[in-house]
Amino acid sequence: MTSLTPHQKAKALKPGSRRPAKELCSECGLCDTYYIHYVKEACAFITQQIDTLEEQTHRRSRDLDNPDELYFGVHQDMMAAKKQQPIAGAQWTGIVSTIAIEMLNRGLVEGVVCVQNSKEDRFQPLPVIARTPEEILAARVNKPTLSPNLSILEQVEKSGMKRLLVIGVGCQIQALRAVEKKLGLEKLYVLGTPCVDNVSRAGLQKFLETTSRSPDTVVHYEFMQDFRIHFKHEDGSIEKVPFFGLKTNQLKDVFAPSCMSCFDYVNSLADLVVGYMGAPFGWQWIVVRNDTGKEMLDLVKDQLDTQPVMSQGNRQEAVQQGIPAYDKGVTLPMWVAKLMGVVIDKIGPKGLEYARFSIDSHFTRNYLYVKRNHGEKLEAHVPEFAKRIVGQYKLPE
Repeated sequence: MTSLTPHQKAKALKPGSRRPAKELCSECGLCDTYYIHYVKEACAFITQQIDTLEEQTHRRSRDLDNPDELYFGVHQDMMAAKKQQPIAGAQWTGIVSTIAIEMLNRGLVEGVVCVQNSKEDRFQPLPVIARTPEEILAARVNKPTLSPNLSILEQVEKSGMKRLLVIGVGCQIQALRAVEKKLGLEKLYVLGTPCVDNVSRAGLQKFLETTSRSPDTVVHYEFMQDFRIHFKHEDGSIEKVPFFGLKTNQLKDVFAPSCMSCFDYVNSLADLVVGYMGAPFGWQWIVVRNDTGKEMLDLVKDQLDTQPVMSQGNRQEAVQQGIPAYDKGVTLPMWVAKLMGVVIDKIGPKGLEYARFSIDSHFTRNYLYVKRNHGEKLEAHVPEFAKRIVGQYKLPE
């Protein structure tokens, strides 16, 4: 008789039931499986342990005296890139999908954990284990809602898979790394994306209705380096709304409490990270964290145009001025917001400095949120690197 491991004896919570992390639950999906047995150690919002897991994953922690590692985590290389022949319908040029397909086609992995959308709702996430290129392509385009990616962990173990690629965001990846050795895998590859400010499906609807001219036709959107939100619509048109024109007074509570308490914007525990915020407009930002990440990127390097990362401008004054504006829910007239957007786009931070601007803005906001709403967790929950970043600014009480 085969004995069950402790996690297999555990009972998952029913979807929608109260979570161990309570209101800070990011709905990563771990508690929808019998891996809930490890939730106290694994959940990023119960036990924050990025330093320990960096050591486990990358064989070292980030160097806090290195300005780039302080902000962007352990890495071997960074670059800007875009596909020479973009994938039709991809949110960017399709680098993430291309890497996943190459790994599957070359037999490096037997499956890819990614997120498609339900047939009824393009924004309703549907985690799957993709086993064909077509299933991977069906997952292209980011889903800006909380997604239970790890809900498929039981399927992985029961399938007998030994080599797996997981695509996910920071809170999911921290939980995954914490239970990695329990999965019975010979090799785990992790392809991460930077992540900030996810919402519930209801929160997304409020955001779209408050911000877009045509919320029902939005295909995807992104907060871009030109200080505008770019909404792509069904007819292919792009609607641009300046950051400073957001109805902050109506949207302050729309983002998930987990996202308001997160300090892993850059997905520190992935092997390879593909995003956009550290790259010039129109390019993607790639962070190679370890040898596994280099192996993944090398598969597609000949399909990419690349250039070195750059940094320009100074973010700090803009960040400092933005702290009380967000805190008080200031909403500017649209003509003022558009003018500010044009000016800041011309003289404001670009490349890695824009990435630091975004990190500083979110970390200061999130630090205040945790301090005010979960003060008992503040010291243990905020990583040292985040404390150093936040410490550059004067915060309101």
